[in-house]
Amino acid sequence: MPLTHLGNMPVSTFLRDYWQQKPLLIRNAFPDFESPLDGDELAGLALEDEVESRLVLEKGKTPWELRQGPFEEDDFAALPPSHWTLLVQAVDQWVPEVQELLHHFRFLPDWRLDDIMVSYAVDQGSVGPHFDYYDVFLLQGNGKRRWRIGQTCDSQSPKVEDTALNILQDFEGTEDWVLEPGDMLYIPPGVAHWGTAEGDDCITYSIGFRAPSVADIFTELSQDIASRLTNDQRYRDPALAPSENPGEIPADTLNALDALIQSHLTPEAIQDWFGRYMTTPKYPDLEPEVAEENGEDWTGVPNLERHPASRFAYCAEGDQATLYVDGEQYSCSRALAECLCADIAPETRELKASAQSEQDIALVSELVEAGKLWA
Repeated sequence: MPLTHLGNMPVSTFLRDYWQQKPLLIRNAFPDFESPLDGDELAGLALEDEVESRLVLEKGKTPWELRQGPFEEDDFAALPPSHWTLLVQAVDQWVPEVQELLHHFRFLPDWRLDDIMVSYAVDQGSVGPHFDYYDVFLLQGNGKRRWRIGQTCDSQSPKVEDTALNILQDFEGTEDWVLEPGDMLYIPPGVAHWGTAEGDDCITYSIGFRAPSVADIFTELSQDIASRLTNDQRYRDPALAPSENPGEIPADTLNALDALIQSHLTPEAIQDWFGRYMTTPKYPDLEPEVAEENGEDWTGVPNLERHPASRFAYCAEGDQATLYVDGEQYSCSRALAECLCADIAPETRELKASAQSEQDIALVSELVEAGKLWA
């Protein structure tokens, strides 16, 4: 179930006072927490071609050396006894027990979720002082990690040279905490932080929430709109008046240009693009495969479960909705869209009850056949 409190703090208070504003340490956020993975299992994932993984060595061939996976077993055998970290992305898509952690964070929109990255660090292992452009919850899985919180940064903050990582040149520590299993730290975008394994090996689960840059929004939205326009659609000025100075761009021209842009930049176009864009899988190679079974067989199972790589969201107006799944859009009833998006594993009886038409039933069957829902 989604968390209702972060420690003793109601989620509503957290969203009002901390979300995207300032860090928060939550002691014992997950009481008696046991890590679903150990270091050997994480290293095993890093051997796979399909898995994105990295090694960071503070004292490698260069300061803060970055090595990209996939790795070989001999790569790990040759590592020093301290000062290195293994990071594996999207572990929630490979390990069901890790994916279950996502249920607790559904007090935030699904479409904001990036993935769960898991890091394994030996004594003094770290990825250095840095900042991120996204919100992240850092859940301690086992061992201890010291977290130092620093200043607010941006793209102009000086970085260490001669490394592929964005290591901050200057770090101004303001808080210093040691996290143990079950403790969790929230870091908003732009806040410098520096985590270091203390003593024994440690594992940390990073639950990240993405937000597109304004540059990406303009680029992707404009390209999406442009892809549906033809070469026949052009700027026109049939009521052109004689110009006093042919070098002047008059206000009437700029107003006409603004009207032309606004005619395509409609709320419907923005919704359509945003729904598809924010549900597009981060790793297309992990998209669901077409199921062998008939999609109609879902009516006889107790639950349907989303494929771990699939993203669901919807926009509604009245009794109707547009459902967005993995970058595609579908028309259905609002009741069905709400049911499909309310739970990662919706009950079949609830889906049947929410289906308002044969079109709704056919849509669920289509999603099952496409492998986006598992029967």
